[in-house]
Amino acid sequence: MSIITKTKPPSSETKDPGKPLVRDSFTSKLGVIFATLGSAVGLGNIWKFPSMTGANGGAAFIIIYLLCTLLVSVPVMITELMLGRTARANAITTYRNLSPKKSQPWWLVGVSGVVAAFLILAFYTVVAGWVFAYIGKAITGNVLSTNPEVTSQVFSRLVTSPWESLIWQWIVLIWISFVIILGVSKGIEGLTKRLMPALFVILLIVCVRSLTLPGAMEGVRFLFKPDFSRITPGVILMAMGLAFFKLSVGMGTMTAYGSYYRDDQDIPGSALRVMLADLSVSILAGLAIFPAVFAFGFKPDAGPSLLFITIPAVFASMPFGQFFLILFCILASIAATGAMLSLFEVPVSFLAERTKLNRTGATIVTFLALAAVGATAALSNSILADVKVAGKTFFDLYDFISSNLLMPIGGFFLAIFAGWVWKFPKIQEQLSNHGVLKNRGIIRIYYFIVRYVAPALILLVMLNGLGIVNW
Repeated sequence: MSIITKTKPPSSETKDPGKPLVRDSFTSKLGVIFATLGSAVGLGNIWKFPSMTGANGGAAFIIIYLLCTLLVSVPVMITELMLGRTARANAITTYRNLSPKKSQPWWLVGVSGVVAAFLILAFYTVVAGWVFAYIGKAITGNVLSTNPEVTSQVFSRLVTSPWESLIWQWIVLIWISFVIILGVSKGIEGLTKRLMPALFVILLIVCVRSLTLPGAMEGVRFLFKPDFSRITPGVILMAMGLAFFKLSVGMGTMTAYGSYYRDDQDIPGSALRVMLADLSVSILAGLAIFPAVFAFGFKPDAGPSLLFITIPAVFASMPFGQFFLILFCILASIAATGAMLSLFEVPVSFLAERTKLNRTGATIVTFLALAAVGATAALSNSILADVKVAGKTFFDLYDFISSNLLMPIGGFFLAIFAGWVWKFPKIQEQLSNHGVLKNRGIIRIYYFIVRYVAPALILLVMLNGLGIVNW
């Protein structure tokens, strides 16, 4: 059941105070879940989480990760969604409007989110471009080889080719821009309502094939055999950082999406469902990949090498491998698309609401800016490989600034704002949907965590990412 899809933000933030800006919004509760899940699910679900799980204690790591998720990322996600829905505005305007005193610079939290989203897109679209390129390579069979040295050469030619890297990045940007121009309900919600079910179906198909291979159980043991001896303080910090970054919090995306939430949406319930669905995708991805990896005697390496070198060789080793490789590449492109849509929406919503640009104009400006800045990341493996800032290529620099600085800083101050500035009465009003939901106990637990626990843990994540705390 849908509701009216247009909402009005405070008139002080419209382009013309006499004509309140009409904002698009999500139209159904299921659409909200799929859109938010699309933001949380990304390429990290396909390779990073399963690899880290297997290498750091299996089921024991999953338990630690779940605890960290409940103590860090879910409370921050709830906070972002709540503040976004309350303000009905872009990330920067949200904190400007909700700050108790206009002189307080809480709007800088929104600035941090917008900049983080932009920088992440600058390098994430490069990787997404590689994924999209591999769909064609899988269809033509160019990447099908049981020899990892051959698949490594195919990947190397792709990333070191300046024009090929740029063209695929531009294709990705054009694709995402087209969806964003369609709007929130017709574009983002309409696409994610189709892509997320498709992602689960494809995952299940590949899982079944992978699990029926001889020797597949070795991969299952790699993922799920609990080994608590591997759980060290360093592994706990690793799980904490993964939990924080994996659900797209601290980068303005959930604030932007929250501004399109329905008034009757159960925000704590939605955040928990998204977290569980995101975890399910990660586990299914592990079951789709590692039984096959072990069945054919390959190494469960993490990172791009697993996605672009090992996986093609694995699928080439099995019957109907080309078909399953095509499915897997489509799966990865779906995961990348959902994440990029939410990231792209952050700067677009800001420009559309705070400048004279309409949504199409804001999208075009964002596209051009990303094409220019993102080109430096796309060329980091070719003609700009020797150009480094603080010892990092542009690709690595954008990753470091967004992941190790802006996101944890944004998440830390989000928790401080909710727990120490807004405080319980306002939080109770918003998360209970003005008393409609009888969830006072859940809200009290959330309030305690976001006020005391989350800020301390996020600070540890940031110090660990910066190398200051290193266990």
